[in-house]
Amino acid sequence: MIHIPIKKLKNGMITAQSIYNPLGASYLTKGMELSPTYIERLEKAGFDGVTVTSMDPKLKLAPPDDIVQEKTRISAIQNVATAFHSVEENGTFDPAPLQGISENILQDIIAQQQNLVQLTDIRLHDTYTFAHSVNVAILSSLLGVLLKISREEQLKLTLGGLLHDIGKVTVPYEILTKAGHLSDDEWSVMQGHPEAGRQRLKKMFPNDTLLSTIALQHHEHIDGSGYPNHLKGEQIHRYGRIVAIADVYDALTSVRPYKRAYTPSVAHRLMATCSPGHFDLDLLKLFFDNVAIYPVGTILKTQEGYAIVKKVEFGHTLTPVVCIFANREGKLLDAPHDLDLKEAPKGMLEGVISDSELYHFIHNINVDPAIFLQENAEKEDASQENAE
Repeated sequence: MIHIPIKKLKNGMITAQSIYNPLGASYLTKGMELSPTYIERLEKAGFDGVTVTSMDPKLKLAPPDDIVQEKTRISAIQNVATAFHSVEENGTFDPAPLQGISENILQDIIAQQQNLVQLTDIRLHDTYTFAHSVNVAILSSLLGVLLKISREEQLKLTLGGLLHDIGKVTVPYEILTKAGHLSDDEWSVMQGHPEAGRQRLKKMFPNDTLLSTIALQHHEHIDGSGYPNHLKGEQIHRYGRIVAIADVYDALTSVRPYKRAYTPSVAHRLMATCSPGHFDLDLLKLFFDNVAIYPVGTILKTQEGYAIVKKVEFGHTLTPVVCIFANREGKLLDAPHDLDLKEAPKGMLEGVISDSELYHFIHNINVDPAIFLQENAEKEDASQENAE
Protein backbone atom coordinates (compact mmCIF):
# COMPACT_ATOMS: atom_id res chain seq x y z
CA MET A 1 0.00 0.00 0.00
CA ILE A 2 1.24 3.49 -0.85
CA HIS A 3 -0.07 6.89 0.26
CA ILE A 4 -0.40 9.12 -2.80
CA PRO A 5 -0.98 12.91 -2.69
CA ILE A 6 -4.26 14.01 -4.27
CA LYS A 7 -2.45 15.71 -7.18
CA LYS A 8 -0.65 12.44 -8.00
CA LEU A 9 -3.70 10.16 -8.02
CA LYS A 10 -4.52 8.49 -11.32
CA ASN A 11 -7.67 7.14 -12.88
CA GLY A 12 -7.93 3.40 -12.17
CA MET A 13 -5.93 3.27 -8.93
CA ILE A 14 -7.52 1.06 -6.24
CA THR A 15 -8.20 2.54 -2.79
CA ALA A 16 -6.61 0.63 0.09
CA GLN A 17 -8.64 2.43 2.75
CA SER A 18 -12.12 3.77 3.30
CA ILE A 19 -12.86 7.48 3.38
CA TYR A 20 -15.69 8.88 5.51
CA ASN A 21 -17.66 12.11 5.44
CA PRO A 22 -18.92 14.04 8.52
CA LEU A 23 -22.15 12.01 8.69
CA GLY A 24 -20.28 8.74 8.93
CA ALA A 25 -21.15 7.73 5.37
CA SER A 26 -18.31 6.76 3.06
CA TYR A 27 -17.02 8.90 0.23
CA LEU A 28 -15.26 5.79 -1.00
CA THR A 29 -14.96 2.29 0.41
CA LYS A 30 -11.64 0.50 0.22
CA GLY A 31 -11.21 -1.59 -2.90
CA MET A 32 -12.95 0.96 -5.14
CA GLU A 33 -11.43 2.10 -8.43
CA LEU A 34 -10.70 5.82 -8.57
CA SER A 35 -12.18 7.90 -11.37
CA PRO A 36 -11.58 11.57 -12.23
CA THR A 37 -14.93 12.41 -10.62
CA TYR A 38 -14.01 10.68 -7.34
CA ILE A 39 -10.59 12.34 -7.28
CA GLU A 40 -12.16 15.77 -7.81
CA ARG A 41 -14.69 15.15 -5.00
CA LEU A 42 -11.93 14.15 -2.59
CA GLU A 43 -9.87 17.22 -3.42
CA LYS A 44 -12.87 19.53 -2.94
CA ALA A 45 -13.62 17.84 0.40
CA GLY A 46 -10.15 18.73 1.66
CA PHE A 47 -8.36 15.37 1.61
CA ASP A 48 -4.62 15.69 1.02
CA GLY A 49 -4.04 12.15 -0.19
CA VAL A 50 -5.27 8.56 -0.40
CA THR A 51 -3.60 5.22 0.24
CA VAL A 52 -3.83 2.96 -2.81
CA THR A 53 -2.86 -0.66 -3.39
CA SER A 54 -0.38 0.24 -6.15
CA MET A 55 0.95 3.17 -8.14
CA ASP A 56 0.17 1.27 -11.33
CA PRO A 57 -3.50 1.77 -12.31
CA LYS A 58 -3.28 -1.38 -14.43
CA LEU A 59 -2.44 -3.53 -11.40
CA LYS A 60 -5.85 -4.25 -9.85
CA LEU A 61 -4.75 -5.49 -6.43
CA ALA A 62 -7.32 -6.04 -3.69
CA PRO A 63 -6.72 -4.21 -0.39
CA PRO A 64 -5.83 -6.31 2.69
CA ASP A 65 -8.69 -7.96 4.54
CA ASP A 66 -9.50 -6.60 7.98
CA ILE A 67 -11.18 -8.21 10.96
CA VAL A 68 -14.48 -6.35 10.46
CA GLN A 69 -16.50 -6.09 7.25
CA GLU A 70 -16.84 -2.72 5.60
CA LYS A 71 -20.64 -2.74 5.86
CA THR A 72 -20.37 -3.41 9.61
CA ARG A 73 -17.94 -0.52 10.07
CA ILE A 74 -20.03 1.97 8.06
CA SER A 75 -23.24 1.01 9.89
CA ALA A 76 -21.42 1.32 13.22
CA ILE A 77 -20.12 4.82 12.47
CA GLN A 78 -23.54 6.01 11.38
CA ASN A 79 -25.25 4.59 14.48
CA VAL A 80 -22.62 5.98 16.84
CA ALA A 81 -23.08 9.40 15.24
CA THR A 82 -26.86 9.10 15.71
CA ALA A 83 -26.44 8.14 19.38
CA PHE A 84 -24.05 11.01 20.10
CA HIS A 85 -26.31 13.55 18.43
CA SER A 86 -29.32 12.19 20.35
CA VAL A 87 -27.49 12.53 23.66
CA GLU A 88 -26.48 16.06 22.73
CA GLU A 89 -30.05 17.07 21.91
CA ASN A 90 -32.15 14.91 24.25
CA GLY A 91 -29.76 13.67 26.94
CA THR A 92 -30.39 10.03 25.99
CA PHE A 93 -30.39 7.61 23.04
CA ASP A 94 -31.92 4.31 21.94
CA PRO A 95 -29.33 1.64 22.84
CA ALA A 96 -30.86 -1.12 20.67
CA PRO A 97 -29.05 -0.19 17.39
CA LEU A 98 -25.65 -0.07 19.11
CA GLN A 99 -26.32 -3.36 20.86
CA GLY A 100 -27.02 -4.85 17.43
CA ILE A 101 -23.84 -3.30 16.06
CA SER A 102 -21.88 -4.83 18.96
CA GLU A 103 -23.22 -8.25 17.93
CA ASN A 104 -22.14 -7.67 14.32
CA ILE A 105 -18.65 -6.51 15.29
CA LEU A 106 -18.16 -9.53 17.53
CA GLN A 107 -19.41 -11.94 14.86
CA ASP A 108 -17.04 -10.44 12.28
CA ILE A 109 -14.06 -10.66 14.64
CA ILE A 110 -14.75 -14.29 15.50
CA ALA A 111 -15.10 -15.12 11.78
CA GLN A 112 -12.01 -13.13 10.70
CA GLN A 113 -9.74 -13.72 13.68
CA GLN A 114 -7.08 -15.21 11.41
CA ASN A 115 -6.42 -11.71 10.03
CA LEU A 116 -4.05 -9.33 11.74
CA VAL A 117 -5.53 -5.95 12.62
CA GLN A 118 -5.00 -3.44 9.79
CA LEU A 119 -7.50 -0.68 10.52
CA THR A 120 -7.26 1.56 7.49
CA ASP A 121 -9.58 4.49 7.06
CA ILE A 122 -9.42 8.25 6.49
CA ARG A 123 -11.73 10.62 8.32
CA LEU A 124 -12.49 14.28 8.16
CA HIS A 125 -11.99 16.03 11.52
CA ASP A 126 -15.77 16.15 12.03
CA THR A 127 -16.02 12.33 11.92
CA TYR A 128 -13.09 11.57 14.22
CA THR A 129 -15.05 10.87 17.41
CA PHE A 130 -17.48 8.52 15.66
CA ALA A 131 -14.93 6.50 13.64
CA HIS A 132 -12.58 6.50 16.64
CA SER A 133 -15.32 5.04 18.86
CA VAL A 134 -15.90 2.26 16.32
CA ASN A 135 -12.20 1.42 16.05
CA VAL A 136 -11.87 1.39 19.83
CA ALA A 137 -14.82 -1.02 20.01
CA ILE A 138 -13.26 -3.28 17.36
CA LEU A 139 -9.87 -3.38 19.07
CA SER A 140 -11.40 -3.88 22.51
CA SER A 141 -13.66 -6.64 21.21
CA LEU A 142 -10.66 -8.40 19.69
CA LEU A 143 -8.87 -8.41 23.04
CA GLY A 144 -12.02 -9.78 24.67
CA VAL A 145 -12.11 -12.65 22.15
CA LEU A 146 -8.40 -13.37 22.66
CA LEU A 147 -8.89 -13.42 26.43
CA LYS A 148 -11.77 -15.90 25.96
CA ILE A 149 -14.18 -13.98 28.17
CA SER A 150 -17.85 -15.00 27.95
CA ARG A 151 -19.93 -13.88 24.97
CA GLU A 152 -22.13 -11.76 27.24
CA GLU A 153 -19.05 -9.98 28.59
CA GLN A 154 -17.60 -9.60 25.08
CA LEU A 155 -20.76 -7.80 23.98
CA LYS A 156 -20.62 -5.47 26.99
CA LEU A 157 -16.94 -4.72 26.31
CA THR A 158 -17.69 -3.97 22.63
CA LEU A 159 -20.61 -1.70 23.54
CA GLY A 160 -18.40 -0.04 26.16
CA GLY A 161 -15.87 0.70 23.42
CA LEU A 162 -18.55 2.28 21.23
CA LEU A 163 -19.70 4.50 24.12
CA HIS A 164 -16.43 5.20 25.94
CA ASP A 165 -16.31 8.81 24.68
CA ILE A 166 -20.01 9.63 25.06
CA GLY A 167 -19.05 12.26 27.66
CA LYS A 168 -17.39 14.31 24.93
CA VAL A 169 -20.82 15.66 24.00
CA THR A 170 -20.23 18.06 26.93
CA VAL A 171 -16.93 19.33 25.50
CA PRO A 172 -17.16 22.36 23.18
CA TYR A 173 -16.41 21.61 19.54
CA GLU A 174 -13.65 24.25 19.50
CA ILE A 175 -11.76 22.35 22.20
CA LEU A 176 -12.21 18.94 20.55
CA THR A 177 -10.82 20.21 17.24
CA LYS A 178 -8.24 22.72 18.48
CA ALA A 179 -5.03 22.47 16.47
CA GLY A 180 -2.70 23.79 19.19
CA HIS A 181 -2.07 22.90 22.81
CA LEU A 182 -5.03 23.23 25.15
CA SER A 183 -4.92 25.94 27.81
CA ASP A 184 -5.17 24.88 31.47
CA ASP A 185 -8.87 25.78 31.49
CA GLU A 186 -9.52 23.91 28.23
CA TRP A 187 -7.63 20.86 29.50
CA SER A 188 -9.74 20.92 32.67
CA VAL A 189 -12.89 20.85 30.54
CA MET A 190 -11.52 17.96 28.46
CA GLN A 191 -10.66 15.99 31.58
CA GLY A 192 -14.29 16.20 32.62
CA HIS A 193 -15.56 13.98 29.81
CA PRO A 194 -15.00 10.60 31.56
CA GLU A 195 -17.14 11.65 34.54
CA ALA A 196 -19.76 13.15 32.21
CA GLY A 197 -19.88 9.86 30.33
CA ARG A 198 -20.20 7.88 33.55
CA GLN A 199 -23.14 9.97 34.68
CA ARG A 200 -25.02 9.59 31.40
CA LEU A 201 -24.46 5.86 31.11
CA LYS A 202 -25.25 5.22 34.78
CA LYS A 203 -28.57 6.98 34.28
CA MET A 204 -29.35 5.02 31.12
CA PHE A 205 -28.13 1.64 32.43
CA PRO A 206 -28.83 1.77 36.19
CA ASN A 207 -28.52 -2.02 36.58
CA ASP A 208 -25.24 -2.37 34.72
CA THR A 209 -22.28 -0.35 35.99
CA LEU A 210 -19.78 -1.85 33.52
CA LEU A 211 -20.48 0.61 30.69
CA SER A 212 -20.24 3.63 32.99
CA THR A 213 -17.04 2.22 34.54
CA ILE A 214 -15.39 1.92 31.12
CA ALA A 215 -16.35 5.50 30.25
CA LEU A 216 -14.98 6.71 33.59
CA GLN A 217 -11.70 4.78 33.59
CA HIS A 218 -10.44 4.74 29.98
CA HIS A 219 -7.92 7.52 30.72
CA GLU A 220 -6.58 6.02 33.94
CA HIS A 221 -2.96 4.75 33.93
CA ILE A 222 -1.50 1.72 35.68
CA ASP A 223 1.05 3.95 37.46
CA GLY A 224 -1.64 6.35 38.74
CA SER A 225 -0.73 9.21 36.41
CA GLY A 226 -4.05 9.16 34.53
CA TYR A 227 -7.36 10.91 35.16
CA PRO A 228 -9.90 11.63 36.56
CA ASN A 229 -9.23 9.65 39.77
CA HIS A 230 -5.55 8.65 39.50
CA LEU A 231 -6.37 4.98 39.96
CA LYS A 232 -3.52 2.44 39.96
CA GLY A 233 -3.12 -1.14 38.78
CA GLU A 234 -5.95 -3.45 39.76
CA GLN A 235 -8.01 -0.47 40.93
CA ILE A 236 -8.72 -0.01 37.22
CA HIS A 237 -11.27 -2.51 35.88
CA ARG A 238 -9.74 -4.89 33.34
CA TYR A 239 -12.13 -3.59 30.68
CA GLY A 240 -11.02 -0.04 31.47
CA ARG A 241 -7.42 -1.17 30.91
CA ILE A 242 -8.41 -2.82 27.61
CA VAL A 243 -10.26 0.20 26.27
CA ALA A 244 -7.36 2.46 27.35
CA ILE A 245 -5.00 0.54 25.05
CA ALA A 246 -7.43 0.60 22.13
CA ASP A 247 -8.16 4.30 22.68
CA VAL A 248 -4.53 5.41 22.65
CA TYR A 249 -3.52 3.17 19.74
CA ASP A 250 -6.28 4.47 17.48
CA ALA A 251 -5.62 8.07 18.54
CA LEU A 252 -1.92 7.73 17.72
CA THR A 253 -2.54 6.18 14.30
CA SER A 254 -5.17 8.75 13.30
CA VAL A 255 -4.78 12.23 11.80
CA ARG A 256 -5.79 14.91 14.27
CA PRO A 257 -5.93 18.72 13.90
CA TYR A 258 -2.72 18.97 15.94
CA LYS A 259 -0.71 16.03 14.51
CA ARG A 260 -0.21 13.66 11.61
CA ALA A 261 -1.03 9.96 11.89
CA TYR A 262 1.76 7.83 13.34
CA THR A 263 2.56 4.47 11.75
CA PRO A 264 1.66 1.32 13.73
CA SER A 265 5.38 0.80 14.45
CA VAL A 266 5.76 4.28 15.95
CA ALA A 267 2.57 3.78 17.96
CA HIS A 268 4.02 0.51 19.29
CA ARG A 269 7.27 2.21 20.28
CA LEU A 270 5.48 5.06 22.02
CA MET A 271 3.14 2.76 23.93
CA ALA A 272 5.59 -0.04 24.78
CA THR A 273 8.75 1.89 25.56
CA CYS A 274 7.94 5.56 26.07
CA SER A 275 4.88 5.14 28.28
CA PRO A 276 5.10 1.62 29.78
CA GLY A 277 3.64 2.81 33.11
CA HIS A 278 0.41 3.79 31.40
CA PHE A 279 -0.74 0.33 30.33
CA ASP A 280 -1.28 -3.23 31.51
CA LEU A 281 1.82 -4.79 29.90
CA ASP A 282 0.32 -8.28 29.53
CA LEU A 283 -2.68 -6.85 27.69
CA LEU A 284 -0.39 -4.60 25.63
CA LYS A 285 1.70 -7.57 24.48
CA LEU A 286 -1.41 -9.55 23.55
CA PHE A 287 -2.68 -6.55 21.63
CA PHE A 288 0.46 -5.99 19.58
CA ASP A 289 0.80 -9.72 18.88
CA ASN A 290 -2.36 -9.29 16.81
CA VAL A 291 -1.74 -5.91 15.14
CA ALA A 292 0.14 -5.56 11.86
CA ILE A 293 2.91 -3.32 13.17
CA TYR A 294 4.71 -3.64 9.82
CA PRO A 295 1.95 -4.34 7.25
CA VAL A 296 2.81 -6.29 4.10
CA GLY A 297 4.34 -3.88 1.58
CA THR A 298 5.99 -1.64 4.18
CA ILE A 299 9.54 -0.61 3.27
CA LEU A 300 12.01 -1.09 6.14
CA LYS A 301 15.67 -0.36 6.67
CA THR A 302 17.83 -3.18 7.98
CA GLN A 303 21.55 -3.66 8.58
CA GLU A 304 21.67 -5.55 5.28
CA GLY A 305 19.87 -2.85 3.30
CA TYR A 306 16.34 -1.83 2.37
CA ALA A 307 13.57 -4.43 2.55
CA ILE A 308 9.89 -4.88 1.73
CA VAL A 309 7.69 -6.78 4.18
CA LYS A 310 6.44 -10.02 2.57
CA LYS A 311 4.75 -11.86 5.43
CA VAL A 312 3.66 -11.16 9.01
CA GLU A 313 2.95 -13.97 11.48
CA PHE A 314 0.81 -13.90 14.63
CA GLY A 315 2.99 -13.47 17.70
CA HIS A 316 5.88 -12.23 15.55
CA THR A 317 4.51 -8.91 14.33
CA LEU A 318 7.75 -7.13 15.25
CA THR A 319 9.85 -9.54 13.18
CA PRO A 320 8.20 -10.11 9.78
CA VAL A 321 9.63 -11.96 6.79
CA VAL A 322 11.11 -9.39 4.42
CA CYS A 323 12.77 -9.27 1.02
CA ILE A 324 16.02 -7.28 0.84
CA PHE A 325 15.83 -5.40 -2.47
CA ALA A 326 18.46 -2.62 -2.16
CA ASN A 327 21.79 -2.12 -0.42
CA ARG A 328 22.46 0.38 2.36
CA GLU A 329 23.09 3.13 -0.20
CA GLY A 330 19.70 2.56 -1.85
CA LYS A 331 21.04 0.82 -4.97
CA LEU A 332 18.76 -1.96 -6.23
CA LEU A 333 20.17 -5.48 -5.89
CA ASP A 334 20.48 -7.75 -8.91
CA ALA A 335 19.35 -10.67 -6.74
CA PRO A 336 16.91 -9.69 -3.96
CA HIS A 337 16.73 -12.23 -1.11
CA ASP A 338 14.40 -13.08 1.75
CA LEU A 339 15.21 -12.57 5.41
CA ASP A 340 13.16 -13.87 8.34
CA LEU A 341 13.73 -11.20 10.96
CA LYS A 342 12.79 -13.46 13.85
CA GLU A 343 15.84 -15.59 12.93
CA ALA A 344 18.11 -12.58 12.37
CA PRO A 345 20.59 -11.15 14.90
CA LYS A 346 19.22 -8.64 17.39
CA GLY A 347 19.30 -5.12 15.99
CA MET A 348 18.98 -6.21 12.36
CA LEU A 349 15.81 -4.17 11.89
CA GLU A 350 16.38 -0.43 12.12
CA GLY A 351 12.82 0.69 11.41
CA VAL A 352 10.43 2.07 8.81
CA ILE A 353 12.10 4.29 6.22
CA SER A 354 11.69 8.05 6.31
CA ASP A 355 9.36 9.97 4.04
CA SER A 356 12.31 11.23 2.01
CA GLU A 357 13.63 7.70 1.53
CA LEU A 358 10.16 6.49 0.54
CA TYR A 359 9.90 9.32 -2.00
CA HIS A 360 13.31 8.32 -3.38
CA PHE A 361 12.31 4.71 -3.98
CA ILE A 362 8.83 5.46 -5.33
CA HIS A 363 9.51 8.48 -7.51
CA ASN A 364 13.22 8.32 -8.38
CA ILE A 365 13.79 4.57 -8.65
CA ASN A 366 10.15 3.65 -9.37
CA VAL A 367 9.92 0.91 -6.72
CA ASP A 368 6.27 0.03 -6.12
CA PRO A 369 6.05 -2.47 -3.21
CA ALA A 370 2.90 -4.07 -4.64
CA ILE A 371 4.49 -4.67 -8.06
CA PHE A 372 7.76 -5.80 -6.48
CA LEU A 373 6.03 -8.40 -4.30
CA GLN A 374 3.95 -9.68 -7.19
CA GLU A 375 6.98 -10.03 -9.48
CA ASN A 376 8.96 -11.62 -6.67
CA ALA A 377 6.20 -14.18 -6.11
CA GLU A 378 6.04 -14.96 -9.83
CA LYS A 379 9.82 -15.55 -9.93
CA GLU A 380 9.60 -17.85 -6.90
CA ASP A 381 6.77 -19.83 -8.52
CA ALA A 382 8.74 -20.16 -11.75
CA SER A 383 11.86 -21.23 -9.87
CA GLN A 384 9.90 -23.86 -7.96
CA GLU A 385 8.37 -25.22 -11.20
CA ASN A 386 11.83 -25.49 -12.81
CA ALA A 387 13.16 -27.30 -9.75
CA GLU A 388 10.38 -29.86 -10.02
